[in-house]
This record gives sequence, structure tokens and C-alpha cells, in this order.
Amino acid sequence: MSTQIFVNLPVKNLQQSIAFFTQLGFQFNPQFTDETATCMIVSETIFVMLLTHEKFQTFTPNAICDATKSTEVLTCLSVESREKVDETVRNAIAAGGKTYNEPQDHGFMYAHGFQDLDGHIWELVYMEPGAIDQADSVKEKVEV
Repeated sequence: MSTQIFVNLPVKNLQQSIAFFTQLGFQFNPQFTDETATCMIVSETIFVMLLTHEKFQTFTPNAICDATKSTEVLTCLSVESREKVDETVRNAIAAGGKTYNEPQDHGFMYAHGFQDLDGHIWELVYMEPGAIDQADSVKEKVEV
């Protein structure tokens, strides 16, 4: 069995967050959805639990930070093309999110991101096929 990851994020308004991410094309698992939480499906092994602040607080003794003022985590997802990066950022802005920087074009890698309704940062990255192999090859040459 592959390892799965469940990212847990506090949200101020669960229904608005569901509508926002639905506009970006994400789906939700109804088995893990109620008035306090939902399970957003990113892939077969990656899930994001969107939790009301009250629900999120039951999992941590620490205060919930305001993601519009402090950053605790950057969530980065790979996508299949540069166009998908741009399309998803456009959809996020249209759904009420905002950008915080310009697209980054590094030749072999293209990235851009957005902040969701609660200020959480989502990076999207497209990496040219073979770019990781090329980076490993360069690293090996340097280490020899």
C-alpha cells in the first residue's frame, strides 16, 4: 500500500472553501464530510482535510495562526503542464483567491501560486520530463 498524506487546514467558512476548491476542479469524499469538515481529493494518495476552526482546534493544543498574516506551511502540487499552472491560478483568482507573486520560469521548471480564501499558499509547479534525472546527473558529476 502506498503512503497517503492528509494535509489538515483550518478554514473560516467551510461551505465557501468547498465552493472555492470546487471551482478549481477538486472533488470531495462525502464519507468524510459533515458540517465541520470535508475531505478534498487531490490524488489517489493525497487528501486535504478542510476543517472549521473549532474542529481543527480539537487536534492541536496550539493557537491557529491567521494565514493572511503568518505562514506555517506552503503546499506545492505538481501539474501536467505550464498551461495547467496558469489555468489553475486564473481559476483561483476568479473564485476569490489572490496571487502573491509573479510566475517563475526557470526553463526546466515553471511555477506560480495563489492564496485561498483563508490565505493558505498553494504553489503549482510543472517540471519538464527528465528534469529530475538531469539534476541528479549534474549532482553526481559535481560530487565525483
